[in-house]
Order: sequence, then structure tokens, then C-alpha cells
Amino acid sequence: MIKDTNGFGKNNIKSWIFCICLLLGFVSAGAKTTNRLKLSSTLNFNKTIIKAEKFGVIPNTLKDMAPKLNNLINEASKYTNVTIEFQKGRYDIWPEHSPKRDYFISNTSSEIECPSKTKTIALLLEEFNDITIEGNGALFVLHGKTTNFAFVNCNGVKMQNISFDYKRPTMSELKLEKISNHSITASVNPSSTFDISNGQIDFYGKNWHLNKHHTIAIDPKLSTAYYSDFSPLLNSQAKRIAPFKVVFKGDFTESNYKKGQVLTVRDPIRDQVGGFIGYSKNIELKNVNMHYMHGMGIVSQFSENITYDGVKVKPRKETGRKIAAFADSFHFSGCKGQITIKNCTTSGAHDDAVNIHGTHLKVIEKIANNKINLKFMHHQTYGFDAFFKGDTLNFVKPKSLQNYGVGIVKKVSKISDRELQITLDNNLPVGFKIGDVVENITWTPSVLIKNNYFSGTNTRGVLLTTRRKSIIENNVFYRTGMHAILIANDASSWYESGAVRDVTIKGNQFIECGYNLSPNSYVINIWPENHKEIPNYFVHENIVVENNLFKIFDTPILRAKSAKGLIFKNNKIVSSNILRHLKGNKPSFYFQQCKDVFVELNKTNHGVFDFIEIKNMTNNNITVKNKK
Repeated sequence: MIKDTNGFGKNNIKSWIFCICLLLGFVSAGAKTTNRLKLSSTLNFNKTIIKAEKFGVIPNTLKDMAPKLNNLINEASKYTNVTIEFQKGRYDIWPEHSPKRDYFISNTSSEIECPSKTKTIALLLEEFNDITIEGNGALFVLHGKTTNFAFVNCNGVKMQNISFDYKRPTMSELKLEKISNHSITASVNPSSTFDISNGQIDFYGKNWHLNKHHTIAIDPKLSTAYYSDFSPLLNSQAKRIAPFKVVFKGDFTESNYKKGQVLTVRDPIRDQVGGFIGYSKNIELKNVNMHYMHGMGIVSQFSENITYDGVKVKPRKETGRKIAAFADSFHFSGCKGQITIKNCTTSGAHDDAVNIHGTHLKVIEKIANNKINLKFMHHQTYGFDAFFKGDTLNFVKPKSLQNYGVGIVKKVSKISDRELQITLDNNLPVGFKIGDVVENITWTPSVLIKNNYFSGTNTRGVLLTTRRKSIIENNVFYRTGMHAILIANDASSWYESGAVRDVTIKGNQFIECGYNLSPNSYVINIWPENHKEIPNYFVHENIVVENNLFKIFDTPILRAKSAKGLIFKNNKIVSSNILRHLKGNKPSFYFQQCKDVFVELNKTNHGVFDFIEIKNMTNNNITVKNKK
């Protein structure tokens, strides 16, 4: 064997010949081609690097960069394996020149709430292959309701070291400084522009006024968040006494306001999203800061292999704001491959930190033995492509959530935005009935949620319903208002689908979670919405909860229904002195129609956290071990 130590083997000789020919081609092409290369990119035979400043996308001008950013993206679309590099600094984007696209996005808005599905997008990538967005510390500041970014029909996108924020978030915030029965003095965050008209406070931004006042109250000292009500202030007389200070005069005897609270107020309509990853694969967000997201958080829909590493959903400290996300922070609907969420932070959201699910569609008509019509049932979820040729459908009974058959998709035809027709390769399964639901189980992901910090939400930490292997490991769940982890599955309310088959919850810290659900403040809630129990059928299977720390203000820890193979072991449970006024009288463990349950308790838990209640099951279905 001859070893080529000089690097001039047969393949390398071909590479050198190619490079020389390519270089000669550039020289012979003339000055015009040479100037174009200097203007747009640096070529290193492997990756095209495009400098944003060469297209006039320059930071800190406070001018609208949207037109020049569009030109930059258009140039990058000519290349595969390309990097766009921004300089550090602030880039302002107005909606007038930003791209507009019509997208139906899961869990956003109904036909009545928002008839238009047009999204205005600051940073839009369509049909890109192998592109890196290198922010180098860039901050994009959006003026007006805008989707921060969208990656649609892309393969291989990495976006890193970049931040997004709003000049005027659609969330208005005011701190209650003085409270009496007939007067409230509040300081308004400087970003929350407002007028006083006929004694009424009117929050507004670019091309919008606040019409409905969905309100969450934040306790800054405890980092807790509660549903609240803005109507006492709307029913009072407001007077501006300083540029960002207002006195409200009225009857506040029955209000639940407390001094020091920050009221965070928004319209409930989800007409944009924070980010959209649609019908794409191999997407990575690394060191990305989402300082404000309007409408919904980052929604990934029918996409494959998504990684969030070091993504922070948190307001910039210098703004003094409390809320960064209008609704969920990270939302995944109908994805597959591997979803990885690691080293991320969510702090300040009006809904869940993470929600991963599929969608149940209802069978409304049988056309033939292999052909059915389906309908999107939840008012905020419809219109998008949810089935593709070759996908596997799972047939489910809606009341029991019992799986009873599968089918392979041969053809999909759209009837309307709400309805579609599916033709199968095989006949409908035995037991089929109109009114049953189907789930696309081809588009179900494996999940890793690791080393994250979830806080600052009045609702839940992680919602998870997928049949593939899922690991929730080494995270901190800090004072989530509801369950830290919810494993649901339903075909009657949100129609969010997914029976779990392999979930491990280990090494996490659950700190004083569930205060908004007291006395049912269960930290982990495995609670499918099956309204009919089938003997020896269990919706969820194989869930392990081990080596976690539960620091709780009350006694509820774990609740489960219709689960088989549920293990709780090697966990540490300690009492907290915070929020102890919320103590109830619920069991620490509640199991309903479960089987093969194993609960291991430490000696220190005896008499405090050892109350276990079971329903619709026998003692033979559960084993309790007292660890010495």
C-alpha cells in the first residue's frame, strides 16, 4: 500500500485542477463578475459568506432595514451552503417593507378571531438549503405587529448569536404603587405607550389599540403570576400625573389588586407568532434571545429534527419589562425526528413554556371503505397540511382515547380550510364509526428536554404527548403557576393528540409549582381526557419519575389516570415555607384506573407525603416501597 503523505493523491489532484479552472474562470469573466463577488460574498470553495453591511444592512442607524434585508436574503437564496454575517448592533425593522405570507398556524386564531392569515415577517427564509445566520450579537427591533422570523420549506438552517425585540411590545405593563379603596396610582412601563381619553386609559402601538384586556398580575418579589382583571381600572377615571404615571379614581373595594403587583395586559388575538418553522428539517437555534414574541411563541409545525440550544425567552433587563411571550414560548405541532431543547431559559410568558403534541381530526363522513372526510375541530387549529402520502394514521375512539386500527395514506384532497378527504391504501379498520378521530403517527417526535430553566409563567412548564422516546432531564421548574409537567391527550377540547409510550423524568428540580391550581397543585399530572374507561386499556404507558427534587408548599406531588407501568423512585421531597397559605387536604399521590404502579418513599416522607389514594383500581395494581 502506498501512503500519500504529501496530500497530492488522485482525489486531491482533481480538486486542485477544479480550483485552478474555477479561478481562471473568474479572471476571464471580467471586471463585472469580480465586482459582484466583492460586493456580495467571500468564496472559500466550501462556504459562501455574505456580509450584511455590503448590502447596506448596517446597525445603529435607527432607519428601516427591511428593504435592504430583503435584498440580502434574495442574494443568499442563490447559494447553497451559505452564511449571512451581521455586525453587532441594533437593526430596526418596520412592517411596511417586510415580506407578507399567508400561513395557517396551529393553536393561533379562528376564522372569526382573525379572518386574515397573513403574517408579516422580519427575517424570512424560504426553500433554503444549508444556511447559517450569524448574528454576532445583532439585535433586531421590530416596529409593529411582526413575526420575528420564519423558515419554510428549508433544510439545514442554523441561526445563532442574535436577538429579537419589539420597540413597542403588544403587552402593556403597569406597576401598582399605591392602592386604596377609591384610588390607585400606577407607573406605566416606558415602552407601553398610552393616551388618556375621556378619563379612560388607551394603550396603543403602531396600527393598533388595545381592545380587550386579558390580564396577568405579576408578583415581582415571589416571581409568581396570576390571572387578574383589568375592568376595575377601565371602570374608573384615569388621569395622567406624570409622563408614565397615572392615578385611577373609582371603586376598588372588591378588586384583588396588591401593592407592588405588575399588571400585564394584552389583546387575546393571536394574529402573528414569535417565529415559525414550517415544513422544514434540520433546524438549529443557538444562543438566540427572544425578548418579545407577539401572538404565540416559536411554532414548529410539521418539521423534522429541531434543536434549541441556549434560546432565551426573557425581556431585556434594561427595559424593565416582565413579559417576553404573548402565549407559549416553544410550541411544536405535528413534528417528527428529534426535538432537542437544551440550555434554554423561559421567563415571562402568558402561557406554557413548552408544548409538544399532534392533532386529532374528526371523521365526519365515510365515502368508501377506504375513503373518509376529516375535520379540524378546535377553532384555533385548522387549514394547514396535516397528512402526506405514505403517512400512517391511527384511529382512535374519542371518549376512551382507545387506539383500534391504522391506515396508510394514499391520497389527500383538500375540501376546505376546515375539511379534507383521505384515501387509504387499505380498508377502514374493524370497529370504525363516524365521529372517531385520527392522529398522524408518522409525524411524532422523539424528545430531549435537558438543562433548562423554566419560570415566570402562570400556567405550565412542559406539555408533552408523543409516542416516541422522551426524556425530561436536569431542568429547573421554578414556580410555574400550574403543573410543572402535564401529559394529557384529548379528542374533545384542544384535540391535542398523543399517547406516550416511553417517558423518563429524571434529575429535575421542581420548586414550588402549581400554586394557581391549589388545592390540586400536583407537580406532575398525567391526565388524559378520556371520559370513558375501558377495562385493561390504558392511554399512557411506561413513565419513570426518578432522582428528582420536589420542593413543595403543599402535599400534592403526582396524579395519574389511565397509565400503565408508572414508576416513582429515588426522589427527594421537601417542604417549602413559601405559599404555605395555599395548603389543602389532597393526597400526595392519586392514581385512577392505573396498573403496574410502583411508588418508593423515603423514611422522611412518612406522615407527610405518604398519603396515596386510588380509584377504579385495586391494591394489586400498585406497589409501595418504604426506602430506609
